[in-house]
Amino acid sequence: MRLKKWLIGVLVIVGVLFLLFKFVAWPMMKEETKKISPQKTAVYNQDGYDLSVAYSSPLKKGRVIFGELVPFDKVWRTGANEPTTFTTSTAIKIIDKDLPAGTYSLWTIPTAGSWKVIFNSEVADWGVTLISGGKETTRNPEADVLQVEVPTSVILTSQEEFLIDFIETEQLNLSLSWDDVAAIVPINK
Repeated sequence: MRLKKWLIGVLVIVGVLFLLFKFVAWPMMKEETKKISPQKTAVYNQDGYDLSVAYSSPLKKGRVIFGELVPFDKVWRTGANEPTTFTTSTAIKIIDKDLPAGTYSLWTIPTAGSWKVIFNSEVADWGVTLISGGKETTRNPEADVLQVEVPTSVILTSQEEFLIDFIETEQLNLSLSWDDVAAIVPINK
């Protein structure tokens, strides 16, 4: 009988601790990380496009970014905190591949000379797993909708914050840049 009461007591304590973590600690932790890597949005509404990207923008802070903080040849959540999201209200093409209207999580796999850019139909609650200490992403590869590879270029002036923006040259592009690296993703109709 004592063992049963003890087990019930332990289960109640574990349940209370879980609820405290889920409803108090987790929301506080998310809020604190956004102070370090603020939420940003890039929007493009011209020429029939209605596009937006929501992401958290980490800072360089004297660190070596690509190859160290963001390892080469591993999936990166492309920012900090929650996964970066890319939303289009109409069907578009990324380079020459069709991307239907919708909201996608945006993931990248940086290498020394190019980035694989991945649009995934699932938007996870957080971009990395806590169990891995932030080294493993929450991306489900089976939900990948589209993947392209783009070359990177060197930025002459080191960029302190990670930036995503839409830029127009001869066509519309999605620009991902940080430190001394930029990846440009062509967008077409």
